[in-house]
Amino acid sequence: MKRTKETREGPTAGHSPAVRASISFPRDLYSTLEEIARKKKVSLAWVVRDAAEQYVAEKWPLFKGQA
Repeated sequence: MKRTKETREGPTAGHSPAVRASISFPRDLYSTLEEIARKKKVSLAWVVRDAAEQYVAEKWPLFKGQA
């Protein structure tokens, strides 16, 4: 099976195939996200995914588990 950006296995393995996104953050927010990642000893991408999942679960609880 040819691996593409949409089907690459990795931290989201076990979930739907991953889709890559490019996101711009204000510098101060980006620095805060980096600090959180460093303190938790995880990647910045993990912190952003975790925050996005929490946001969706809070704002749209009926969509939980559909992603």
